[in-house]
Amino acid sequence: MTIILNGETHEVQEGSTVSDLLTLLNMKNEPIVTELDGQALTHHEYASSILLEGSRVEVIRLAAGG
Repeated sequence: MTIILNGETHEVQEGSTVSDLLTLLNMKNEPIVTELDGQALTHHEYASSILLEGSRVEVIRLAAGG
């Protein structure tokens, strides 16, 4: 199934969650901010947030510095 990840199409298995996606991207333990269809998610919501065909996901990696 196709989702939009950071503005680009990306294929994931049907029934995948945001947690599954982050594992696939090797970002599960990274300091990130994640949105699903315009709604910010907490880390606790990743496992229960199911991706649907055409879901829009934004993943922003946080970086320290100045």
